Order: sequence, then structure tokens, then C-alpha cells
Amino acid sequence: MIEAPRPPSQATIDEYTAKGWWGNRTFFEVVERHAREHPEREAMVDGRRRISYGQFWKEVKRFAEFLRRQGVKRGDVVTLQLLNRIEFPVVFFSLELIGAVANKISADFRSMEVEYILKFSNSRVYVCASQFKGFDYLAMIREIRPRLPELAMVICVDDVDAADVRSFAKVVDETPEIADADRVRIGPFEILRMCFTSGTTGNPKGVLHCTNTTMCTCELINDELKVTEKDVLLDYLPVGLNWGYITLVQSVLAGAKAILMERFSAEGALEIIKREKVTYIPTAPASIVAMLNSSDLKKRDLSSLRVVITGGASAAVETIKAFQAALPSAKLIELYGMLETGFHSFTRLDDDPLKVNGTVGRRVKEMGLRIIDDDGNDMPYGEVGEIAAIGPSVHFGYLNNPDANRDSFTGDGWFRTGDLGQFVDAECNVRIAGRKKEIINRGGKKYFPREIEELLYEHPAILQVAIVGAPDARLGEKNFMCVVLKPGATLTLDEVVAFLRGRVADYKLPEQLEIMDALPMTPTGKIRRPELVKQVKQKT
Repeated sequence: MIEAPRPPSQATIDEYTAKGWWGNRTFFEVVERHAREHPEREAMVDGRRRISYGQFWKEVKRFAEFLRRQGVKRGDVVTLQLLNRIEFPVVFFSLELIGAVANKISADFRSMEVEYILKFSNSRVYVCASQFKGFDYLAMIREIRPRLPELAMVICVDDVDAADVRSFAKVVDETPEIADADRVRIGPFEILRMCFTSGTTGNPKGVLHCTNTTMCTCELINDELKVTEKDVLLDYLPVGLNWGYITLVQSVLAGAKAILMERFSAEGALEIIKREKVTYIPTAPASIVAMLNSSDLKKRDLSSLRVVITGGASAAVETIKAFQAALPSAKLIELYGMLETGFHSFTRLDDDPLKVNGTVGRRVKEMGLRIIDDDGNDMPYGEVGEIAAIGPSVHFGYLNNPDANRDSFTGDGWFRTGDLGQFVDAECNVRIAGRKKEIINRGGKKYFPREIEELLYEHPAILQVAIVGAPDARLGEKNFMCVVLKPGATLTLDEVVAFLRGRVADYKLPEQLEIMDALPMTPTGKIRRPELVKQVKQKT
């Protein structure tokens, strides 16, 4: 069993329960109710098939029974490295029926990241696709599996005929539904899911959530944005990352329909909006820019859209205004949140756009939000400080990481986000000012550059290296590599990319290379990253 390193106090449980934010609910009860009351209603659509709530519930129960027969038990970790396909929710919701913990990871992760996460989480099962974007996941897992003694089984959601890999479709087809007597009912504060994210040390950190922290996140935003069973949610954000997953759960809780898009393209998204009459889209600003610049924009009937909610990276005010001009029938919502805490703040449906443009709105009413200094004291109104949050959607800590659990919370339990912001008006709308940490945020996908730099130091031509985020109008930041070469050595960007490709996620690959005589250093020998960022901005 995975124990919560920061379990809630009884006083907190009593308070949040009394206010209706927490309860003793389960996700499988929600899915079961939809399947019983509306078995023919479409639940999900992907690029390969469509499935009703009745069919979905049957597959969930069959896959749960298969895992149970394979000895997967309460507290065991099952890692999902899956694309935006129906198989992801089938696997995810099946785990609750046997009490297993879902560990979802990005489809972009490669051997170094996957091996570390599988080993650190003691994963017993790994579920993947065969290939995506030219990358072979089965070849990767076969190469690292001998170094993973706890990994008992690999399951592939594509057709596969191999002795060392089980076929998802085959086992679902051949296995009966789990009996009611064999179901496990996990407690409301038992760890339900984890997801790894890069931290300030550069090592991935396993964020731990229970049913209550997960369910209230989704119910709160559904309530605020009026998501019902009539909505059609387009989910092209990766389900292996937090927001793509949360959107999927939002849809299931509402009894709505989720359209899972495996690989985003502006033209493809616009076609789906028209064909499926999409009403709700969560998105990064880069995707909005792509759709606004598509020649198909004016050719498609997009009148079904009522909400587009943007987050992950700050949208430029120019982008917001362009969207509002192009799609006046849809409301653009700006959101701020993170894996550890759910949603902190967002603009509202009834906000005046002229007043809130450029902000991420006011706090979610169930969340506490403060702007604090390094000592945890509140900053004066209007001044920039670190954003801190407390509330029913905040995680229960990091897996086996006491240092992070100590440093990431104030003494009175507020979570330090590492992001800088300020209150800008009497309604306490928040403007993001920057990041306290050095994490690079490329189009909403965040990583710590040290993990890439350490690999680059293996290159025979490199003496010193630093990767920083350079401003980019579309992505927010792009990867700018600054390097000092060894005497007589040469290096090109193509050579660097070839050296790293297949070892790390593609979004972490350098996109611009600057060869320098020296990197700016502190007297103690550390790279002065703020100074380096200033130099990079002058070159871009």
C-alpha cells in the first residue's frame, strides 16, 4: 500500500466533508450509474471507435477481472503510457475496482524517464501503445525491462502477438466481467493515482492524489462552467498529463461525451468541432494560435462551441483578443492550476473580458490562495510574490520524497507553487508574473533543464552547457542551448538532437544552439541563469 506522506487532519476532513467538498464516493459508482440509466448514450469517441456508457462499463469490468486474475492487488502500481484513446479510460477506471494505483506518464517520455519512474514507483504492470510519432514503445520497454525486477507484465493496446506482451483487445474479449464480490472499494483518502513531474532538483517527483482530491477538482470546474450531459468535450491535451486526464474525468462525471484526439492539428481539430458539435475545449495557447491561423477557420461551422478554456502557459493578450473577435459565440476562459493542486483560479463565464484579459481570474471559491514572500508572510496587495494554495484538491504529498514534502509546504499547510503572481484588482484577479523555479515551460509541457544537461555532459565535445527558456510567441518558451566546447571541438544543433533523441521526450530537445566562450558564473561556480536568460533574449 502507498501511504499518503501528508494525510489530512481530522479537522480538515470534518470541515471539507461538512461543506460537501469531500465524501465517500467512488468513480466506479458514477460510471455504473451512467451505464445503468443511459447504456446507449455515447461516452467516448477516438480515431478508431465509438463507445457507449454501457459498453464502456463492460470493458472496465473485464479488464479489472483480467488484472485480478494476474495477481494485481490493492496498492499495486500500474503505469499507463498511453495515447488519447478509449483504452486509457478503460484501464484507468478498471484499477479502482481492484484497488490498484494508476500511474499515468507522458507518451513523450523515453527510456531514461520511463526506467526511472517504473523503478521508483515499483510498478508491477506497464500499459503502452506499440508506436507513436515513429517511436517504438515495445522496443524501449524490452531494452529496460531486465533492469526492472518488480515489473511483472507488459500490456499493449495495439494488436500484438508476442510471448512477453499481452494484447489488451484479446484479454478484454476473453475475460468475463469482475464479480461484485471481488470488487475492492477503496477508501476516499486512499491513494488512487500518481503522476510524475519534474521538480526543483531535476528528479521527477511522484504526486499523490486520492479519490476526494481528484473528484472535487472535476466537480468544481464542472459546476462553475456548467458542464452537463449535453456537452461534448474535445480532449487533445495528452491524457498522460494532468489536464487531459482531468478533462476526461469531467466528462465521465457529467455523463457527457469525450472526443479523444490522438494528435493535434488545427485542421483536424476544426473538423472535429464541426462534425461532433463540440461545446467545450481545454487547450494551451499554442493550439488556439494554430486554429486562429488556419485557413479552415472560416470554412467550418463552429457555432456549437460555448467554452474554450486555456491554461498551461499564459496566453498573450493579443491572442485572447483575436480569439474573441473570431469566435464571438464562445467564451474564452483563462485558467491557472497545476498537478499538485487542481485549479487555483480562472476567469468566469460572466466576467467582462476587458477587465480580466491578461489575468488568470480569481480564486476558485473552495481554494485558499495567497501571495507570499520567502518566509511565508503575505505580500502587500499588488506586489509580486509566490502563489500559495490550500484546499480540498491539494495533493497528499510526493512519493518517497521527504525533502520535497517539507520544502513545498508552509508550516501551516499552504502549498508553495513556485510561481510568481500578484493580485491586480479589488476582486483579487491574479496575474502571473513568472516562475520562481527554473523549470522550462514549452507549450504547457514543463521540465527541468538539469536532466538534459547531465546527458549532454556525456557528449565528448561539450565542456559546459546550460539550457534556458527563450521567449517564443507560439509556445511561450523554446529550448535554447548555450554551450562551451572543449578545445578544438565542433558541434551542430543536428548533432545534439541526434545525440539526445530517443533518450528523452522530444519537447525537451534543444531548438537553438549558441556556442559561447564562457557561461556567466557566480563566485561559487554556479551558472548565473538569470543573466544567461537576459543574454538569450537579446539573441532571439
